[in-house]
Amino acid sequence: MSASKSSSHILFVQHGWHDTNRRVRRLGRSLADEQTEVIAPNLGLVKTWWRIEPLIERVEQIAIATYQRHPDHPWRIVGHSMGGLIWLELLQRHPEWWSRIDSVSLVSSPVGGADLGRIFDPFQWGIGIARDLGTDRRQIAEHLACHMPIQIIVSDYDGGSDGTVPIQCSQFRHAHYTQLTGIRHDNTKDHPEVIAAIQQFWTTLPAISIPTPDPLEDSIIAQLQSIPGMTDAHLRDFQRAKIWAHLNNGLTLRIWRHPLGIHHIFLADAQERCQFAGFVGWPDTKALYDGLTAIKQQHCR
Repeated sequence: MSASKSSSHILFVQHGWHDTNRRVRRLGRSLADEQTEVIAPNLGLVKTWWRIEPLIERVEQIAIATYQRHPDHPWRIVGHSMGGLIWLELLQRHPEWWSRIDSVSLVSSPVGGADLGRIFDPFQWGIGIARDLGTDRRQIAEHLACHMPIQIIVSDYDGGSDGTVPIQCSQFRHAHYTQLTGIRHDNTKDHPEVIAAIQQFWTTLPAISIPTPDPLEDSIIAQLQSIPGMTDAHLRDFQRAKIWAHLNNGLTLRIWRHPLGIHHIFLADAQERCQFAGFVGWPDTKALYDGLTAIKQQHCR
């Protein structure tokens, strides 16, 4: 349940990886009215390359201090890229904050685990920030979205991603979804269309209806996402994939193998539209086909 309306808000805006707070602070000021206090922690560009936990702890300290100063003010939260992941972690750890959360907007945040992070650290050895960016936080996000209004904002810049984060990587159940076009990842942090989308989200609270997904597609996508090592992929390789299995209701599983030997899996609907795109690294290839075989046995008559 969202916090009650008030004339005064606290607006947290959080920058992400390889960034400072300069542009997200500008975003916050564009969103804020005279009664809103904007808080935009600067985590330091170099520190964002190492580990996410110290970054979470820093934002947590600021949030706790804010909570103590303004115990009755509702919060609005906007996180760009890794900044959104930081706030998902924080909100999971602090359920006592939930009643004051008016809204959460995740802008270009790789909730499902950034594919670049998985590529740079395929064995999850902890190479810099790669392991933390490659972590799948969908379960956290979906749980939170059952308790507070969460908005997903993505941009389709190149037919499947914002140039950095695949569209699918930002998506999860129970959230309000906003898709923009033609805006690169770095520019979504303060673009006028992003500002307008957040403002529109605020004006429709709490009367927001979340589309109900197709039960069969939703079930199969959940199974695919649970396969060890599964990472959201770009849609551009969907046309290269060959049908591996015909499932119920006209759904098909399709496989494409990258020249480097990385196996990609796609789920297409009866109209041959891609509903899921993912890949696994070399260590998880066997787990992929074990999972696909189980899906085929369960959903193919």
